[in-house]
Amino acid sequence: MSEAELRRIWLCADDYGLSPAVSAAIRDLIARRRINATSVMVSAPSFSPSEAAVLGAAAERHAAIGLHVTLTAPFRPLTAGFAPTRDGAFLPLSAMAGRALAHWLRFEDLEIEIARQFLAFRAAFGRAPDFVDGHQHIHVFPQIREALLRVIGDAAPQAWLRQCGRSAAARKSLADPKGFVLDALSARLARLAAGASVRTNPAFAGTYSFAAGADFSALFPGFLDGLPDGGVVMCHPGKVDDELRRLDPLTDLREREYAYFLDDDYPQLLAARGYALA
Repeated sequence: MSEAELRRIWLCADDYGLSPAVSAAIRDLIARRRINATSVMVSAPSFSPSEAAVLGAAAERHAAIGLHVTLTAPFRPLTAGFAPTRDGAFLPLSAMAGRALAHWLRFEDLEIEIARQFLAFRAAFGRAPDFVDGHQHIHVFPQIREALLRVIGDAAPQAWLRQCGRSAAARKSLADPKGFVLDALSARLARLAAGASVRTNPAFAGTYSFAAGADFSALFPGFLDGLPDGGVVMCHPGKVDDELRRLDPLTDLREREYAYFLDDDYPQLLAARGYALA
């Protein structure tokens, strides 16, 4: 297959800034050119300007750096007076998503907090993000997506927004119920983004159960099924440290993903399937 015939995709590591060990693993994969995008949690306690500087040096011009909008526990708002909170932190995903679906969130609070996270990104990196997505996919929910689109228009009009709907040609299994939920919510998000002249990716892949016994090396080839040029594959590579254990239940699986992307079978699979990193 010629270079011109390859489908170019984004392999995006979520959660940069979550912990020092997670960030170091993501930078390593970027420096090795095994992934070509990461989204940054500017509200994570361990994120700092120095973490931004070393990421920028690793990414140079061959990887995109995005904003991972964070509105769920255990993380805390960057703005005073944000509501609802619990013990000073955002609500858990189920509670935040439920309120969004019921339209019980205060739009002004959402807009101010999201804008503050964009400002924190710009302060750390000296520029706007290349793209935007959301921690635990919170950005695809009602009210939140509308607030985010308004902020993008002001703060990063050139950025693209990650929609989380799969390709029509992708294999879809009832073993991945999250995928069907994201398909439905992202269809509306993509329409709203088009109306706001905000670019989105044509398709998305990478969801799985995160069960303790999940075999990422067996799952990854399926993420490529039907993925078009410009598609996004989400991943969560990392190393485990005390900060990660304190903040997130997804621990050992991150090390399995990291090991998979270091293995030579991974680039060989991309080449065999006609894919290259964008």
